[in-house]
Amino acid sequence: MAPSGSRSIKRSCQTVLYWIPVIFITLIVAWSYYAYVVQLCIGKDNSTVVVYLLAYHVVFILFTWTYWQTIFTKPMNPLKEFHLSYSDKELLEREDRGESQQEILRRIAKDLPIYTRTMSGAIRFCDRCQLVKPDRCHHCSVCDKYDSAHGPMVNNCVGFSNYKFFMLFLAYSLLYCIFITATDLQYFIKFWTNGLPDTQAKFHIMFLFFAASMFSVSLASLFVYHCWLVCKNRSTLEAVRAPAFRHGADKNGFSLGLSKNFRQVFGDEMRYWPFPVYSSLGDGCSFPTCLVNQDPEQPTSPGHNPPPNKSHQFPAKPLRESQSRLLNSAPSWTENGGAEDKERRGTSNPAMAIENET
Repeated sequence: MAPSGSRSIKRSCQTVLYWIPVIFITLIVAWSYYAYVVQLCIGKDNSTVVVYLLAYHVVFILFTWTYWQTIFTKPMNPLKEFHLSYSDKELLEREDRGESQQEILRRIAKDLPIYTRTMSGAIRFCDRCQLVKPDRCHHCSVCDKYDSAHGPMVNNCVGFSNYKFFMLFLAYSLLYCIFITATDLQYFIKFWTNGLPDTQAKFHIMFLFFAASMFSVSLASLFVYHCWLVCKNRSTLEAVRAPAFRHGADKNGFSLGLSKNFRQVFGDEMRYWPFPVYSSLGDGCSFPTCLVNQDPEQPTSPGHNPPPNKSHQFPAKPLRESQSRLLNSAPSWTENGGAEDKERRGTSNPAMAIENET
């Protein structure tokens, strides 16, 4: 009982520690709201202040909405096809040699839409969860889930299910800080020229300007970096270590071009791009690739015979409908979706999901 109790206390302490960055950011945002709205704007008989307040609240709502969605959107779970059956588990446990185990895993993976390998060329397998890892998925030691990487400032794994929300969170938080900095600048100048009344509001105005301007710099660098990742279709882990395929590591293995890379994260419908509602293309368990050489272990589509000695641009295994659209040559951005899009638009998160690793 003692070891179990100590583990429970340890997990509780870890949970509290993981939430500290989120609590800190929440307190900073709450104080910034008080400082800007109550101390800076309310009480000033000026039409410009009314415009400031309206614009501020629009940005504030979008900022907090995207932050909420990023934090509380659950990572996606690997589909049941990636889990080993009971018989496969027994067969794998009976084998002592690593090569024999890899033969079993290769047989299982042959029917799965996976193309990545370990750096040594082995099938990516999670011994803890007893499943073949989907492409671009890693076991998170913090969340005990599968996805790309754990984000401390959102206390959640950031991956396929919430990456669009995370990008919007960075964009709106940067816009929030820039807006405060720009509109607070005139009062900040008055502070140093003794043009403000000697009240506590002047100190809120000073610290608000400093905080917003400093956060603007850090958020701008992070936002630009993630924009680059979206354009290249890479996760943070793939930016550090290129994904490995059968033909070797390929840092551009999942890149489909700027337009398609963007649509994979934000979707086809432009009206959903600015809002934290789920519109990404795919299921988070299989991804279109730009393989230089076709994987000989993956079966080709019925009736498809690639010519010899020619590079194969995309995987031959049939893809889900939303992924297949990414491989079309022409973009299909629309402002009004048809009936076939109703199932995927406007939802906060798909039912099936994937999860992240750090």
